[in-house]
Amino acid sequence: MVDKAGLGSLLAGLILIALGAYGILIYLDEVISVLKGSLGVIAVLIGIFLAVIGFFIMKE
Repeated sequence: MVDKAGLGSLLAGLILIALGAYGILIYLDEVISVLKGSLGVIAVLIGIFLAVIGFFIMKE
């Protein structure tokens, strides 16, 4: 016997994956721009994190 909640969740997940892939293909240039921008933001956040840790390590 198949669990109906699990089957519904699986079907909803597959539909969302298909819609997301379709959206990525349509707006590929914008998706690449967002990824480039987010990589820069992540690099800045990691740099701030390492600087704060380095400050506290030197303070000891």
